[in-house]
Amino acid sequence: MAPMTTPLHSWHRQHGARMALFGGYDMPLWYASAKDEHLVVLTHAGVFDTSHMALVLVQGPGAFDLLQFCFTSDLAACLGPRNRPLKPGRAVYGAFLTAEGQVIDDAIVFMLAAEVFLVVVNAGMGQVVALHLDRHREDRDARVQDLSGQFGKMDVQGPMAARVMRDVLADPGQIFEAMPYFAFKGGFSETLPSCGRVVTRDGVPLLLSRTGYTGEFGFEIFTSAETITSVWAAVMAAGAAYGAIPCGLAARDSLRAGAVLPLSHQDIGDWPFCHHPWPFALPYTPAQNGFTKTFLGSTALETVRAPYTYPFIGHDLRKVSLPAEVRDAAGRIIGDVLTCVTDMAIGWHDERVFSITSPDAPNGFSGGGLCCGFVRVADPLPLDTRITLKDKRRRIEVRIVADIRPDRTARQPIHMMLKPKED
Repeated sequence: MAPMTTPLHSWHRQHGARMALFGGYDMPLWYASAKDEHLVVLTHAGVFDTSHMALVLVQGPGAFDLLQFCFTSDLAACLGPRNRPLKPGRAVYGAFLTAEGQVIDDAIVFMLAAEVFLVVVNAGMGQVVALHLDRHREDRDARVQDLSGQFGKMDVQGPMAARVMRDVLADPGQIFEAMPYFAFKGGFSETLPSCGRVVTRDGVPLLLSRTGYTGEFGFEIFTSAETITSVWAAVMAAGAAYGAIPCGLAARDSLRAGAVLPLSHQDIGDWPFCHHPWPFALPYTPAQNGFTKTFLGSTALETVRAPYTYPFIGHDLRKVSLPAEVRDAAGRIIGDVLTCVTDMAIGWHDERVFSITSPDAPNGFSGGGLCCGFVRVADPLPLDTRITLKDKRRRIEVRIVADIRPDRTARQPIHMMLKPKED
């Protein structure tokens, strides 16, 4: 079977992208340099084609209850320190689990209206998640529809992203006002509710979201499959003044790993969704002893024995290829490596990791890059534990950490990213 393509496929080919199969799609891995694409997201802006992602529409009087049962995050208490309920114009990250607590897919749920939700899942997972939700509708009055292939999506990520979009949007001042992390505005379909009006200077309607998969400041952009090419062209034209370049999946992978974000079906999958670095995707707070709600898989998570997933950082650029073992100081195999990539923007200095954008980085610091990723082990490990990763060719020493790339900008307010450089 021939691979699927996004509406931007011919643009990637015409601009020399190195292509590869991912999630059933022929997608760009990189253009000129994966390293340069990784670094540009920290210094300027990177533009990603993400139209391979899938969308599931859930609507009706029972839509909230259906998602509240099937999704790990508590939609009734997921916003801010006061645990307010999800509301139109806001989104939340979580996962869909089996009854055994294993991950079907992770997702972001966007609330368009009281009874209308868009669920963004990974490539090729639209039908899987839609069928999963449909099987658990029971007597809930909810309709589930797979919208895969009916929309276009792209991401603009990096410190210049707000400047780029300011030059693309028709009314950026109004749009950027009161738009915190994981908020969104606008809409891209006349058949769905819109959260305000967001259009380009050429009149193309968008759903613009303060989300992304890099850990850095930026936006995700949704529009129709017919208009995504014109939006891409407008963003690339505006971005030229700010050093923006197109980026592929290789930089997306290294950036997300450095930001301690999981890759579904690799870092999370067919094992219990607990004992991991993403507690914000589960419905509990440190003050509570147990979950704030009952959801599909919650009983299993509270009762089954599960492995432990930890981020790690190495001491140089060297990395291992999968599959690879995790060994302890005595040489015993204690687990396996889930992800091992190189974050090109970080480096050690006096037993501390800095990023090239760290405000307190030493003079002359240039990063240089460190291997990083996730390991899965049978038993808990203290922070700073030294372990060995071993594949067929080499072994490398790494350490367990709580975080990887410091001083990430994803949560920065928009007005801070629009301030003149000299400020």
